[in-house]
Formats: sequence, structure tokens, C-alpha cells
Amino acid sequence: MATRTLNRVATALIAPALALGATVALAAAPASAAVWSSCDQWGNTTLNGYTLYNNIWGSGAGSQCIWANSGTNWGVNANHPNTGGIKSYPNAKKVINKSISSLASLTSGYNVAVPSSGAYNTSYDIWDTGYKYEIMLWVNKTGAVGPLGTSQGSLTLGGSTWTVYKGNNGSNDVFSFVRGSNSGSGTVDILPILKWIKDTKGWFGDVTIGDLQFGFEITSSAGGLDFTVNSESVSSS
Repeated sequence: MATRTLNRVATALIAPALALGATVALAAAPASAAVWSSCDQWGNTTLNGYTLYNNIWGSGAGSQCIWANSGTNWGVNANHPNTGGIKSYPNAKKVINKSISSLASLTSGYNVAVPSSGAYNTSYDIWDTGYKYEIMLWVNKTGAVGPLGTSQGSLTLGGSTWTVYKGNNGSNDVFSFVRGSNSGSGTVDILPILKWIKDTKGWFGDVTIGDLQFGFEITSSAGGLDFTVNSESVSSS
């Protein structure tokens, strides 16, 4: 599962922060000029309504730098060792703050460039405002990565066919939707997925959707790999 922003400080206390900070400082800035960039572990900024996070949260992480031309055109160069465990979830966050029943629509488009090696997934990480429920939508994955929980079967919803997993990480319930085939670009109709969880499965009630994050959950990227969001959009009404 992708990390949660509210757990960043707690994670930093557990992880070897001083060693990691020294490693991160060695990472190179993006080759082309950008509006903003950071190699800080928790580097973040807000651009045109999206909050960007470098978000190196896992133990044993290497170096990673984030850059952005806007909140919807950004990327990272990550050099994380070929070991197990999620190292980071660099992402762009849009705040929704609407209950499921009050939403008439919630859609998102994406276009990404990702490496052919390493271990990672490209995913949405969607939270209720109480951070009790996490909905992950994996649009592509590479290497030895897999979702938390047990399979609940497959279904076609929101414009794609997904295998659904249900689990709990000790802090919150996690519902993961893994796309049947990798996609580098497309549109996801998110509201029907939320309604399916709420109305068909009853896994949560009429929760208020807070953070909608999109980014790369990286387990390994040895040697330094580039992950780029060419474009992204989030629309709700």
C-alpha cells in the first residue's frame, strides 16, 4: 500500500533518518529546468491546486529527487536498492472533500512514462477524510510487487477490468484494484468504484473522500530510474 501523509512523521522516527537524509542529498537534480525540484525526503510544494510530495518513507531507501513543471507535469529520478519493501510513493494530491452521495462525478486522466525495469506500481491512492479507508487503483505494475490482502475476484468498472483485493495494514482497511493489463495513459471513472464498495459490498458507508493522490509506489529502482507524469487531470462535481 502507498504511504499516508499523516504517517510521515511517525515513519521518519522509525526509519534511519540521518543516514537517509545524507543519501538523498547526493541525488542529482532533474536534467531539464523545472519550476520546482527537491531531493529532500519529505520535499513538497503546491502548484495549480495539486500538492506534490517526494515522500521517501520506507526503510532501506536510497536517493530520490522530484521535479515539477506544474502540479500535473512532474516526475522523479529514483535510485532505490533491489530489496523488498516499498521505499517511496512520490505523488500529486488533489483534495476532494465531498461525501460519496454528494458526488455527481469523479474522474481522472493520466499519461505516464515509466521504466521497463525495477519494481513499482503506478497508482491512485484515495482516502476518506478520517483516514480509515484507503482505495488503491493500480493502472500499471512492473517487477515483484503485489497488493495487500486477499483477492475478491475480478470485475469491469470505471472503464477497466480489475482484480480486487481487500486487506488491513493494522491502521486502516485497504481496497486495491489492480488493472488487468498495464496502461500508460487513460481515464478512470472513479465514482462507480467508490459506489460499488459502498453500495454493493458495504465495506464502508457514505464516507467523505478527502485526498486523491496519483503517483508511483516504488520498491526498487537500482541504478537510477526515471518516472514521469506527462499529464494528469482530476475532475469532480
